[in-house]
Amino acid sequence: MHRYAKSKDTKAKLAPKQKISYEKKADPAITEYSVKALNWLRKAEFLMSAPKLALCVEDTGYEIAFAGRSNAGKSSAINTLTNQKQLARASKKPGRTQMINFFSLGNPDQRLVDLPGYGYAAVPEDMKRVWQKELENYLIHRQSLQGLVLLMDIRHPLQHFDTMMLEWAHSRKLFVHILLTKADKMNRGPAHQALLEVKQNLKKMKLNFSIQLFSSLNKQGLEELASVMAGRLNYTLEQEPEFDLSQIPEATIDDEDEADLVLKEE
Repeated sequence: MHRYAKSKDTKAKLAPKQKISYEKKADPAITEYSVKALNWLRKAEFLMSAPKLALCVEDTGYEIAFAGRSNAGKSSAINTLTNQKQLARASKKPGRTQMINFFSLGNPDQRLVDLPGYGYAAVPEDMKRVWQKELENYLIHRQSLQGLVLLMDIRHPLQHFDTMMLEWAHSRKLFVHILLTKADKMNRGPAHQALLEVKQNLKKMKLNFSIQLFSSLNKQGLEELASVMAGRLNYTLEQEPEFDLSQIPEATIDDEDEADLVLKEE
């Protein structure tokens, strides 16, 4: 061999490295279902508000309730999911929403429910006890309740009331889909690390609930959430006009339930 000739191994080492993508390709069938589910969820209309279980809409059909601390971005998530900026009234003062709010989805037997936010330290103790009792009554006795979307600020997950809600749902054999909200507040690496840590904690608690990252500001996780909601609310595919994610108005800081306050746990 010529002394300047390069072996095959050397040529392989010197060859430009090709980037290998490990990104999971979206399943076209799942994507189509997500898009049509988003169209369907845009039909959401305010149905009624009730201060307690006894005054809620008739306990028939299917409903999924959104629950979370008053600073978790619950109203913003509902508004983004339904593409209606004022459907769920976001407030800069956490703990202001005191009613159980119902929204119909094309018919009154498929509903979204916005539960009062919990755990806000500035609310008087007697009021917090009343809210907690009504939340408990709703979660334990509501037969049409299929499950919960439980929202947690990604920077402050699994607070005391979050764990309580998970245990209530587990005791009733309800499904729970957890949203780690405000994922835009973290870089991608730390956000996925936070997601992994919450998954590990749920495993230790022996709670087999689904979980995802979510951001109302940049719509991260919107299609995934829509698919979960539609499946649990017994939605079936129908012909819908094409849905464009860019049509959803951008969330603003003012839309956040608490203007990004860091609240003290009891």
